[in-house]
Order: sequence, then structure tokens, then C-alpha cells
Amino acid sequence: MARGLWIQSHVAGFAPRRILASEAPGTQQEIHRLQATSHKPPRYNRYLMHSFCRAALPLLALAFGVRGQDEQPALFRADARLVVLNASVIDRSGKLVTDLPQTAFHPFEDGVEQQIKLFKREDVPVSMGIIVDNSASMKNKRQKVERAAQDLVANSNPQDEVFVINFNDDVYRDVDFTSDPKKLAQGLARIDSMSGTAMRDAIRAGVRYAKAKGKHDKKVLVVVTDGDDNMSETTLGELLREAQQREVLVYAIGLLSEEEHDAAKRAREALGEIARSTGGAVWYPNDVNSVGRIALQLARDIRSQYIVAYTPSNPKMDGSYRQIRLTVTGPNHPVARTRTGYYAAADLGAKPPVPKPIIKR
Repeated sequence: MARGLWIQSHVAGFAPRRILASEAPGTQQEIHRLQATSHKPPRYNRYLMHSFCRAALPLLALAFGVRGQDEQPALFRADARLVVLNASVIDRSGKLVTDLPQTAFHPFEDGVEQQIKLFKREDVPVSMGIIVDNSASMKNKRQKVERAAQDLVANSNPQDEVFVINFNDDVYRDVDFTSDPKKLAQGLARIDSMSGTAMRDAIRAGVRYAKAKGKHDKKVLVVVTDGDDNMSETTLGELLREAQQREVLVYAIGLLSEEEHDAAKRAREALGEIARSTGGAVWYPNDVNSVGRIALQLARDIRSQYIVAYTPSNPKMDGSYRQIRLTVTGPNHPVARTRTGYYAAADLGAKPPVPKPIIKR
């Protein structure tokens, strides 16, 4: 088995990873020399420490670089604070663009361009939550929504982990993180149709659970609902702030064609704001038969994103809101979709307490 070193980082949003000696050019000899001298008497300790540092420094640089990319690997301070953007890029015809280099991306914070510290364009596994409306009006739609959710999982990264939340008057986390299709199917099939819709509470519970228990850096929620929220204690502003702080993308499917006009308008505005603020996307199909097609499109979107990260030029953690804009240059007028900002607060990226499986009113 190849030997390696554990590199621990304090960068928000990135877990420590094991760097194999074979991944760091120029360090093999130092590793071998360390192994060869490890049995020597204590008088060699100073040399051992010197050699270890020489071997470890390139590994620290590589730990935050991008393997398999043509861009130069970025160097990081261990205590650097990163703002991580998961970005989808589409051209003017609506097609996903997946082959742009780092030089095409320009992140801005409060109007000031930021230097990119990390760039990836690869299909990374995600920690995903599927959050489904279980109110009375969804009863005749649930079967097709369940099938679409299963198709979404089947077309996602095989290393993804998924949990399920159903909501009506109350919020139920029916399946904790799993990769077992049978458990997911059972959770999606739990129908307990009631009249209320506590969507914001359900999304907030999903954000907190994904951040507290998700093992992957990238966190995604997929929400399916057919009506306006009429039961939540969480306000829209509270939800937006928490989702942005926890770095969770929210995608939504609004089956609003049968909803009363004013209620449908409120639901559209809320879903649109949630998706736009977090960097997700929203669809409003005319009928439930389109949900399957949307699920496949959604899976492609999640798997085709870029990761762009920067250390803010303004280091103050003063709780102020920082507006984010990500511009892209390239053929056919590409446009990037990512979260619109964050609050520069001490809890940025922090893990919240694990919410209870059932939130009762």
C-alpha cells in the first residue's frame, strides 16, 4: 500500500485529505530517506525533522492544487478563509458549458475583483437532500415525483449520499444519509397527505442536516412543491441567510399550474429567490409529467459545475453582507450561475446542531 501523509487544513468547506507520496513530484526521495533513517539513534532527530519539513512542504502546496488541470496549482496559507463558489455556466442557447479554463472566470466581491485560489472542473460527489411536499394537493402527483427523484439519484454521481425530507404541516426527515436505493424508495413512498405546507421550515431543516452530517464538501437540496408556504415559522429572509452561510445550493421544481393565482405568484417569487441566492435553479413545469425530464437535467447541472474559490481581499469578519458576482468570458456569451453573496460572520461555513428528525408544530 502506498504511504502517505495527512494534511489538515482550516480552510472552510474543505475536508483534510490524504496525499500519497506518488502524487507529489520530487518528494519520493525525501520520503524514502525518512523511512531509511527512522531506525537511527536520537542524535539524528534534527536531520529527521529537517527532512520531514522538506518532504511535507510540497505536499501542503499540492493538497490545495488541482490535479489533472492545465492551470498552475494554487498555494494556500493553512489559516486562509476561502469563499467557495459552485458555478454552472450556460451559453445564450441554454446549453451547459463545461470546458472553460480558469482564466475565463472573474469573481467579484462588493464590486472588487478577487484572485482565484482554487479552480476545479470535475464531477465531484455531493451530499444531497430531496425535500418533497406531502400536502393534500400533492396526493395525485406523488407517484411521478417519486419516480423522478429515483431517476435523479440514478443519474447522479455514484458516490453521492442522499437523505429524504417529506413535509406538510410538519417536517419529517424520513431517510438519513444513505446510498441505498431501497431505503430512498421507501422514504419517498411515505405518503401522509395533510393540508398544510411548511416549505421554508423543511428547507431550513435540510440545510442544517446537510451541513451538520454531510461528508462531502458540496451540499445540494432539491425541493419539489405544488403550493405556497402557509405553515412555516421560518421567514424567507432567515432561510436565505442560513442557506448562504451554510454554502448549500437549492434547486426547486414548482408544480404551480393548479394553484390559485396570487398564491402561485408568491410561491414563484419565493422559490426563485431561494434558488437564485444559493446558486441553484428553478423550474415551473405545466404538469407533473415533465418532472422526470427535469430531474435528468438537474442531475447533469449538478455534475457539470465548476468550483471557484478565493480569499476575500476584505478580511474583516464584521457581519456585513458581501455581494458576489461571477463573470465568465468565452464563445457564445456564457453566463455563470452561483450564489449571490454571504455574510462575513464568525459562523461562516460552521456546522450547526443536527436538527430533530421530526419538527412538530
